[in-house]
Amino acid sequence: MGGAVGKVVSPKKEWIPETKLEVKMVEAMRRREAQGTSIKSFNSIILKFPKIDESLRNCKAIFEQFDEDSNGAIDQEELRKCFHKLETTFTEEEINDLFEACDINEDMCMEFNEFVVLLCLVYLLKDDPATLQAKSRMGMPDLEATFETLVDAFVFLDKNKDGYVSKNEMVQAINESGERSSGRIAMKRFEEMDWDKNGMVNFKEFLFAFTNWVGIDDNEDDEEVEEKD
Repeated sequence: MGGAVGKVVSPKKEWIPETKLEVKMVEAMRRREAQGTSIKSFNSIILKFPKIDESLRNCKAIFEQFDEDSNGAIDQEELRKCFHKLETTFTEEEINDLFEACDINEDMCMEFNEFVVLLCLVYLLKDDPATLQAKSRMGMPDLEATFETLVDAFVFLDKNKDGYVSKNEMVQAINESGERSSGRIAMKRFEEMDWDKNGMVNFKEFLFAFTNWVGIDDNEDDEEVEEKD
């Protein structure tokens, strides 16, 4: 009846999303996963780090545009205005859910790396042409390709295409690179992604880890130190 599916016995299949936003993320990712990925190895993802880093930093101008009081963070009201300017069709509830999901340090403000993650989630959740055109009008014409690369990377890692990356899938992905210490590397990378320590990584967690991997947070701090000196 189910063929290969019937042979797979995994608690991962029974994983219950914790929020309505997570349900939408997982559904959107599964639809995207049905299209496959062009990425063939974890090493090829690493090679894209510099280009992705540069592209994400170009979001800084967008971030500053919506940070109306120039305090280095975007609050909920500023985010609502941001969505209206992007001409997206998000409801008030969806905007609040996105804000809450990306406000990792729970300070009711969105810092730059949190804003980058939010934009990528918007890309995943709202992939209709009208929304993409609106993003381009806001000065983000090159970001779609970067966000698509990040989606592609997640699709590559999620071997069973259920919208989550497990520890075993991370090990499998990094083993394919052929590095001797691949098991240890896989565990470290997975722990960096699984920040709530529930054994499963959704796209949002992957994105936060990725902003650390490419060094957005570190470099932002360095720039601040240089300005003070």
